[in-house]
Amino acid sequence: MKINNIIFLIVIFALFFSCSKEEIKKSVIKEKSLDLQVFEAYKEGKESLEGGDVLYAAKKFNEAEKLFPQSEWAPRSALMAAYSYYFDDYNNRAISELLNFFEKYPNNPNTSYAHYLLAMSYYNKIIDEKKDLEPLKNSKKQFEYVVKNYPNTEFALDSKFKLDLINEMIASKEMYVARHYIKKKKWIPAINRLKFIVKEYDNTIFIEEALHRLVEIYYKIGLEDESRKYAVLLGYNYPKSEWYKSTYKVHEKDYKISDIKKKNKTSTLKKFKSLLNWDEQEKNTNWI
Repeated sequence: MKINNIIFLIVIFALFFSCSKEEIKKSVIKEKSLDLQVFEAYKEGKESLEGGDVLYAAKKFNEAEKLFPQSEWAPRSALMAAYSYYFDDYNNRAISELLNFFEKYPNNPNTSYAHYLLAMSYYNKIIDEKKDLEPLKNSKKQFEYVVKNYPNTEFALDSKFKLDLINEMIASKEMYVARHYIKKKKWIPAINRLKFIVKEYDNTIFIEEALHRLVEIYYKIGLEDESRKYAVLLGYNYPKSEWYKSTYKVHEKDYKISDIKKKNKTSTLKKFKSLLNWDEQEKNTNWI
C-alpha cells in the first residue's frame, strides 16, 4: 500500500509539473501573439491610410493601441489615428484623439508634433471668421504654444507663418464689425473696435484703414484734437498710403508726402501708441 501511495504521489506531481509547464508555455505564446497582433494591426492601419481608406486606418490604429496599451506601439498608434482623421478633414475626431494622446502620453517624444497637429486641426475648422471666432482663437492659442515651447523645430517655423495669417483674419473680422458700426453711426463701439486693431494687430494690412477711420470718426463727432492725433500717427508711419491721402481730405487739405526720415516703423508705431508725445511728433510733420 505504501508503494502504491508513493507511485500515486509521483504521478500526481508529474501531472502537476507537466500542467505547469504547459501553462507557462501557453502564457509565453499568448504574450508573443499579442505583440504580433499589435504590430499587424498597426501595419494594416498604415496600409489602409496609404490606400485612402482613412476611417478604417484610424480604426486599426485604435485597435493596436487598445490591444497593448503598455507597448511602444501604443502612443505611435494613437498619434497615427489622430493623423488619419486630420488627413481626411475629420477635424473634430482628430482633436479628440489628440487630447486623449496628451492625457495618456504627456512625456512622449512626439509631443511637439502632436501639438502642431492639434493647432492644424483647429486651423482647418476655420470657415468664416466673421461668423465664428472659436476656431481662430483655438488655433492661435495652439500655434503660440508650439512657437513658445518648441522654438527650434520646423513646426515652430510654420506656426509663425500661420499666426500671421490668423492675425490678418482676426483683424479682418474686427474691421468688418467696425465698418458695420460706422454705417449705423454707432461711434463708440466703432472706435473701440478700431483701437483694438491699432493696439493688437498693427502688423496687419488693416492698420492703415483703422487709423484713417479713427480720424474720420473723431472729426465727425467734433473731437478734432483726437482726429489730428491719429492723422499724425498715420502720416508718420505710412506717408505714401492711400488712406493717408483720404485722411488729408477729411481736414480739407491737399495731400503731401511727409518728408520725415523714418526709422523702424513697427517700433515707432508701438512707441506712439501711448499717445503721450504726439504733440511733439506733430511739430516735426508737414501735416499742418
